[in-house]
Amino acid sequence: MGIRTAEDLLDDFPHRYEDLRYPTPAAQLTTGESEQNAVGTILWLRERRTRNLAIVEAELEDDTGTFIATWFGRKYLIGALKKGMRLFVRGRVQRTHAGAKINVSTHRVLAEDETYHGEMVPVYSASKTLTSRKIHQVIQKNLPALLALAGEEPLPQAILERKKFPPLHEAYRSMHSPGTPQEAGKALERFIFTEFLALALAAQLKRAARTSERNAQALKAAPDLLAEFERELPFPLTNAQRRVVGEIWADMAQDAPMNRLLQGDVGSGKTLVAAAAILLAARNGVQSALMAPTEILAAQHAAKLAPLLLPFGIAVEAVFGSQSAKARAAAVGKLASGEAAVGVGTHALITENVEFARLGLAIIDEQHRFGVEQRAKLREKGVAPHTLHMTATPIPRTLAQSIYADLDASTIDELPPGRTPIETFTLRRSRLDEAYEFVRLNVERGHQAYIVAPAIDESESDLTSVLAEAERLQNDVFPDLRLGLLHGRMPAREKEEIMQRFGRNDVQVLVATTVVEVGVDVPNASVMVILDAQRYGLAQLHQLRGRVGRGAARSFCLLIAPEDASELERLTILNDCTDGFRIAEEDLRLRGPGEFAGKAQSGLADFRVADLVRDIAIYREAKAEAERLVASDPALKRPEHVGLRALIDGEPSARAMLLSS
Repeated sequence: MGIRTAEDLLDDFPHRYEDLRYPTPAAQLTTGESEQNAVGTILWLRERRTRNLAIVEAELEDDTGTFIATWFGRKYLIGALKKGMRLFVRGRVQRTHAGAKINVSTHRVLAEDETYHGEMVPVYSASKTLTSRKIHQVIQKNLPALLALAGEEPLPQAILERKKFPPLHEAYRSMHSPGTPQEAGKALERFIFTEFLALALAAQLKRAARTSERNAQALKAAPDLLAEFERELPFPLTNAQRRVVGEIWADMAQDAPMNRLLQGDVGSGKTLVAAAAILLAARNGVQSALMAPTEILAAQHAAKLAPLLLPFGIAVEAVFGSQSAKARAAAVGKLASGEAAVGVGTHALITENVEFARLGLAIIDEQHRFGVEQRAKLREKGVAPHTLHMTATPIPRTLAQSIYADLDASTIDELPPGRTPIETFTLRRSRLDEAYEFVRLNVERGHQAYIVAPAIDESESDLTSVLAEAERLQNDVFPDLRLGLLHGRMPAREKEEIMQRFGRNDVQVLVATTVVEVGVDVPNASVMVILDAQRYGLAQLHQLRGRVGRGAARSFCLLIAPEDASELERLTILNDCTDGFRIAEEDLRLRGPGEFAGKAQSGLADFRVADLVRDIAIYREAKAEAERLVASDPALKRPEHVGLRALIDGEPSARAMLLSS
């Protein structure tokens, strides 16, 4: 169960409590899901049997009436209990016409004149061989010794007084042996706040260190630069794009290196914003680098940026792993000499032989797909370059406030005019043939389609294999159509060739895995079929469907799911909602922060008691407290803040924040 030391046992908090403090009068016992307590005197006792199971029944009486207590499989009680005894009983209640019946889970014999004083009983996560009751017994027996291991108080006295939090040792005691639900609740709030405070402090310390460096080049924009940029565009910027460009340019004008996250839903025009940032860098005589996680995405960025920057005389060079040695050497040479102002590529950009004459802006697309070291290596190609992180994966605001707490965030929350709304339908697996007929109908009208499967081959699981489905579609369903296959195990050059053929409409139906999730832009594609849609989170499905609706044609996304009604209900959220941020919030609520962010954001799922979704209000309080603390003591060096430094070191989420970039 992961409890290896006495300290682990102290930190193994109950997940709920059974309130055994007060008995319910017999007249008030009612049917309910939770167990209830009662105290009464035995009027009669009997045993009966049914299907080899011994059942002991007793009628108990208090001042308000009577009730029946029932014990299953405990024949020995016939000899242990006697008429006239006073009992405390606890169990599920069923109210019938004959009165209340309690299915007894626990009981205790009381002395004749004893007033019952119950307790709050903690319920711990248990295993088959170790019950919650046993864990409770061990902790209660050893509680004084365990509390001695709690360590020093990390929170300053001022916070304890302002928040009315119990001191550390008292909080631990209240978690394991509370007198009231309120006492347990306040102790839990303190531990949640402390976990969040560690994370928020790490983010503030990191931000303070960055802004105090003052070693970046301040890149100033001429007053008419935005108007000059817009004049060369085929269409005007949206208000949201103008606002975001303003935020980025304001950051780049400082001598503290920018560290900004640019969020934008599918098709919101993040590449245009990136082009504006690159233009400002070039006008100030420094180079830009844009790193994307896949060659497909990097190639698309290069293809989009080149015509946007051409009117300003800004040359774009691509650096890919699949390039010929000659082409790559030429590109690398132009970046090293400063002849090329922009380098666009994959991880190939961070290899040792790629150098920049004067890197002033690093743009990292879909930054959560890169490791901490990879992102740092790109920035090390320059001296404190301004950094812009971009993502088309809508991050729930609650999550962004924590995992990206050290970044300033800009959100493009407005789609450019002319984007075609995508109509989404959720279909049971039994209607797959109809979905494929719909694909044929659209292809016959001159459009193209994606069919996405979750697994590459059949050995992976019981999910649909892209290899098997592509073969079946070509042989049995679309023998007369031109099909293409795309998955992650294919060589980069082969993937690129398939995408180029799909872009030229040489391939009418692309059967693929989720490698098409981000960055693939084929305006003629109007239908997306997603097989085993229940396998994905809502946010990922929203990303996938963003591959269609990029042209003028009416576009559709068909989600194919099993017959299970609960799965269909979850997926139908997408039928009515196209706001990626709302979908991401719903996804977060359904799946939890650890699963949503994935293993890449290490530390997120490492909270012991805190939950970003449930406890977001406490997180905001902790964040405000962290801002106050670091503003008054930027390195937390005051004597009263020594415990806070230790707190950061002890929390996995806070350590991950200090490491991340």
